[in-house]
Amino acid sequence: MSLPTPTQNKPLASAVATDVVKPSNFLRQIIESDLANGTYASRKWGGSPGDAAHHAKGQPDPAKIRTRFPPEPNGYLHIGHAKSICLNFGLARDYGGVCHLRFDDTNPEKEDTEYVNSIIDSVKWLGFEWNGAPDAAPYQASDYFDFMYRAAEYLIEAGHAYVDEQTAEQMRVNRGDFGKPGINSPYRSRTPADNLARFRQMRDGLYEDGAMVLRAKIDMASPNINLRDPAIYRIRRATHHNTGDKWCIYPMYTYAHPIEDALEQITHSICTLEFEDQRPFYDWLMARLIEGGLLASPPPRQYEFARLNLTYVITRKRKLALLVYDHKVSGWDDPRMPTIVGLRRRGYTPAALQLFAERIGVTKSDSWIDYSTLEGCLREDLELKAHRGMAVLNPVKLVMTNWDEVMGAGHLEPCSQPALPHAPHGASSGAAPEGTEPPPARQFTIGKEVWIDREDFEEVPPKGYKRLFPPSIDGNGNAVPGNKVRLKGGYVIECTGCSKDANGHIAQVLATVVPDTKSGTPGSETVKVKAAITWVGVADGVNAEVRLYDRLFLDAQPDAGGKDFIESLNPNSLKVITAIVEPSLANALPGQNFQFERHGYFVADRVDHVTGSKPVFNLAVGLKDSWGK
Repeated sequence: MSLPTPTQNKPLASAVATDVVKPSNFLRQIIESDLANGTYASRKWGGSPGDAAHHAKGQPDPAKIRTRFPPEPNGYLHIGHAKSICLNFGLARDYGGVCHLRFDDTNPEKEDTEYVNSIIDSVKWLGFEWNGAPDAAPYQASDYFDFMYRAAEYLIEAGHAYVDEQTAEQMRVNRGDFGKPGINSPYRSRTPADNLARFRQMRDGLYEDGAMVLRAKIDMASPNINLRDPAIYRIRRATHHNTGDKWCIYPMYTYAHPIEDALEQITHSICTLEFEDQRPFYDWLMARLIEGGLLASPPPRQYEFARLNLTYVITRKRKLALLVYDHKVSGWDDPRMPTIVGLRRRGYTPAALQLFAERIGVTKSDSWIDYSTLEGCLREDLELKAHRGMAVLNPVKLVMTNWDEVMGAGHLEPCSQPALPHAPHGASSGAAPEGTEPPPARQFTIGKEVWIDREDFEEVPPKGYKRLFPPSIDGNGNAVPGNKVRLKGGYVIECTGCSKDANGHIAQVLATVVPDTKSGTPGSETVKVKAAITWVGVADGVNAEVRLYDRLFLDAQPDAGGKDFIESLNPNSLKVITAIVEPSLANALPGQNFQFERHGYFVADRVDHVTGSKPVFNLAVGLKDSWGK
């Protein structure tokens, strides 16, 4: 059996744990201790999930550890799931193990193949393979329903489970609370034979939904309320997306989950802290089923870590669904959403999310991670990868009044700039090592008229302003010439003034071109300027829709303390503008990242972008953190 390898989106870390120093976390310490002590060295693997007899026929497990990512297919994955994916797959990768992708599909009313397909796509996109082989099928809890039923019958026969016919309200009251022990059900003393007969009648559909449940028989006086005879099966007539109408009884999650882990020979079952109180039942169930010879030993062990709390974000599926269904956002893949499909459409990369998961580490204590940490990881990843391009987001036309005289009427001068100015191997200078491709270059033209950003011209410049301003008279009555700047990749120009429309708004900026100053030509640096501004030629510029996204919430903790998160929605989280971009950007592929020079990192929208006359770009992240500044 081959061990998992990353797909085309390679994980950041080395495949060998000793090659790279990893951030310290308690899960790594546990795994390293188990490996040193040979805790799971005796395990066998039957080649697929199965019971004790199945694995006993197998070979020594080639995977040193087995972890799992077990989402319920009832919604789209979000940034918290991305952390869990990177954690579980990353640990398996680093310690010579295998990570399983398993769907915990025990709740037929809320699950759908749409979510199954989305989860598979998200895990692949993040760069991981599962279940020990390329293109392996994910595991499904529903494939284990037959074994779960057999295990339930064993628990009944061994006196560890009984059928309870109390109402849900009676069970709630008789369960007690933290200050009062529970009361035994009047049905708790039935014989195993009676319980088995009733359980089979439940299976055969002889009772209505909610008429009875199967409960584990543990201790109604336990200080851990989760051990007060928890329900493990309920009647639920619902068509399951995988098993259809075969079953009208379904296992409870707390019962199914440990069994799934054991059948798959998971060694380290990693989950978030809200499951900590369920661990005693997890261990109790494993012990009972190993006693009965149904499951192999040693059993899996559950370990908990703190869930991700990210500022300006909510991650509860119910609340995310409310945003979608109340049309506060355009859908699950809205670039403002913390879903993986939303982050991907926003321009986030697998490498950036992996770096984020690695950087924030793993702890057992709750804390808040500032959103700027996530944004910083994206900037770090894109700095040497994202092709550059010039875009004018708030355009005003600049006319070089002496162009025809100096350059010739109608002349368009070709210009070139590197697409990756800071790429390694001398790409910034255009040099490439022998045997390698030269760095890509962008081609565009400059003529008499160009577009510039309105912010690059001020009639009355503030102190320290270095961009375009017109001639003026200073306080001593002396003439001050208009300022000179370089049109990046083009010529030096000198501002001579502006023209206005009937409403007094600036319609055009006027300048003269300084001859023999084209970037990259001999003598071009003889005229010194203090600033270079970006621009796009009128002749070959392309109109583009640009979506300027901001954080979805104004409150750093929008749903903490019972707050109504809807009230903190940011009304300015999306602004749509028509910008003008250089011609190279018109040929962008959907999902391709760029740095719009001076503005930030943008991505060609995966859904709406088209090449040609009307490309669509989403703002992924600014060049620096400017939130609240």
